[in-house]
Amino acid sequence: MSKTESNIFNKKDLIAYFFVAGTGAIVQLVSGSIIKDWFSLSYDKSIFPAYLIALVVGFILTKLFAFDVRNTNKTQREMIKFFIVAIFSGFVTWGFSVGSYKLFNSFTEDFQLVIPYSHKKINLTQNASTLIGMGFSFISNYILHKTFTFKSSGFYDRFKALIK
Repeated sequence: MSKTESNIFNKKDLIAYFFVAGTGAIVQLVSGSIIKDWFSLSYDKSIFPAYLIALVVGFILTKLFAFDVRNTNKTQREMIKFFIVAIFSGFVTWGFSVGSYKLFNSFTEDFQLVIPYSHKKINLTQNASTLIGMGFSFISNYILHKTFTFKSSGFYDRFKALIK
């Protein structure tokens, strides 16, 4: 393993990011379920709004806990870079979620679980598909946030000069 790889995949950052991403995943699953029910949206249309909610939570938690960048005084540039990565990762999440859901449905019907003492049904097939999408997004997010968002790369300054 090269020095660059070991810096990217160091144990401390990876574990911290895993817990931060896990919290974001829970926020995304819960908000996606609520959005789908409250607004009567289809599964594929509920993924993106839930992703946006988790995005806000994810930035705050990542900034505070994951990469030890709490006091960098570069929050504005990190937010812009985080958003750029998030757009890419949103498509990764959506693509793998919808793709795996269609794949599952080509073999079988949705698996539903009724919460005891309620009428609420949880679609386990959709939740599993969302977790698959989030898994692929986790990998791309970790690498991009570690090497781009929370690292001074000069990109922000070049981007700012470009839009002036």
